[in-house]
Amino acid sequence: MRRIKFTTVKSGILALTLSGAGLAHADTIIAHVRGYTLNQKGQLQQFSAIAFDEQGKVIDIGKVAALAAKLPRATRIDGAGKTLLPGMIDAHGHVLSLGVSQMQLSLRATADLAQAQQAIADYARRYPQHQWIMGGEWNQANWKLGRFPTAQEIDAVVKDRPVWLSRVDGHAGWANSRAMQLAGIDETTPDPTGGKIEKDAQGKPTGILIDAAMKLVDKVLPPPSEAEQRAALDLALQELARVGVTSAHDAGVSESADRLFREYADQGKLSTRIYGMIRGTDGFFDKAAQQGPLLAYGNDHYALRAVKLFADGALGSRGAALLAPYSDAPHTQGLLFKSADDMAAMIEKAASKGYQVNVHAIGDAGNRQILDGFARLPASASVNLRHRIEHAQVVALSDIPRFRQLGILPSMQPTHATSDMNMAEDRVGAERIKGAYAWRSFLEQGSRIACGSDFPIESPNPFWGVHAAVTRQDMQGQPAKGWYANQAMTVHEALRCFTLDAAYAAHQENILGTLEKGKWADFILIDQDLLHMPVKDIYKIKVLQTWVGGRQVYPGSK
Repeated sequence: MRRIKFTTVKSGILALTLSGAGLAHADTIIAHVRGYTLNQKGQLQQFSAIAFDEQGKVIDIGKVAALAAKLPRATRIDGAGKTLLPGMIDAHGHVLSLGVSQMQLSLRATADLAQAQQAIADYARRYPQHQWIMGGEWNQANWKLGRFPTAQEIDAVVKDRPVWLSRVDGHAGWANSRAMQLAGIDETTPDPTGGKIEKDAQGKPTGILIDAAMKLVDKVLPPPSEAEQRAALDLALQELARVGVTSAHDAGVSESADRLFREYADQGKLSTRIYGMIRGTDGFFDKAAQQGPLLAYGNDHYALRAVKLFADGALGSRGAALLAPYSDAPHTQGLLFKSADDMAAMIEKAASKGYQVNVHAIGDAGNRQILDGFARLPASASVNLRHRIEHAQVVALSDIPRFRQLGILPSMQPTHATSDMNMAEDRVGAERIKGAYAWRSFLEQGSRIACGSDFPIESPNPFWGVHAAVTRQDMQGQPAKGWYANQAMTVHEALRCFTLDAAYAAHQENILGTLEKGKWADFILIDQDLLHMPVKDIYKIKVLQTWVGGRQVYPGSK
């Protein structure tokens, strides 16, 4: 007989500890919860108890008396009246980058350039052994500079070692002079296709590299060791479990990451399910495509059945491709990374091999190019693949209906709207903003939105995303009436886009996304009732427990 131990955690919930890394080795009932799930039709279901079997799949939901009568020998856990939801699914993130970001310098909290310089200097002193100083998450809009920072402003605090810091959106980098020297960047270096080297009035590089130009520095960076990659994955999985993300769509899986995810799945260490997108259609893709899409691996803990492509850059760095010039920079329209023919060929190459194609597109020109590319696909390369546009951030009003007509899923990140509202309308003006972050417009035409965060660019906390989706406000409640609040979601819709519809966008709605019979018992217990609380406080929700396949992965077994 297995030893079963009950412990009371701070939340007041009775936590179950079982031998074997927290696995539920027998039928289990979690009772006395305020449970909510959607069904396959998206309808809200309420329950007070959930039962799952030793394989970690849902037996049923309902009332505790009925489940106990059906399963008289089941282990019972008292949920202490807490709220139980399906595990949250992040439809767009970068798993290893999340872990790496926790090991590197973060400038996200800096209020001005002086604070950023101080943070760089402090980090350099704290880690004298680091060959390169790396990190980022800076945002010059928050610093109110009215310009990009310069290499000289890093040189003022660190000039003996190379410094390379990515912008908060990941589409621009800030280098010091030593980093540019090692990368061979000077006034004679041309802009690469799909990128830009910012230069001053004398034609000298300023230290800012946009989109494809970032590769000039990336190629001289020391590669991460296997130990560093494992450490990054461990940190990422811990953080995702802590915030209640039970499945994440990884937007750009490399060959080494694929090996690591399979290894962790084999060892039962993937505490968050990963739906992988291969980055690009050459190199690793050509190898992987010989075997075809990996639909499921390791009890559905890993899949590699999609491809990630890029149409353009980001709005904050003015790399997003617009149909007309930027309202606050009439000399530029941003950058399309590929010609229309080249992009269409890449889409067809991936789709013809049976892969879902998910394309990053921020600007209205980028979104139009990708919609046109999908429209060119032969019917045989698009049937049932549920192709996606990642971000779909600024879309011409006339192009929004094309998503529905072409069967393209918008994969969107609600916190991008509240992070970008300090500059988005400056970039595109009062007319184009009507098609930006336009969740309501997509929902009303019947599009299924897959919600995510784009972590580590934004926090992976899904309740920050739900809060942004519902309120269109920051955490200080600004603007008072919401930023273009006519595009907000309801709480029900936001829950759906972080669960059922995110699962649908990964072809996984029959195994994940809701707590229905036969699906994996992926769920979370939280400290507040999401469906009956002031929406302004949703971001304050704390996850008490996270379970994946009937296994408690946060806070973990004792």
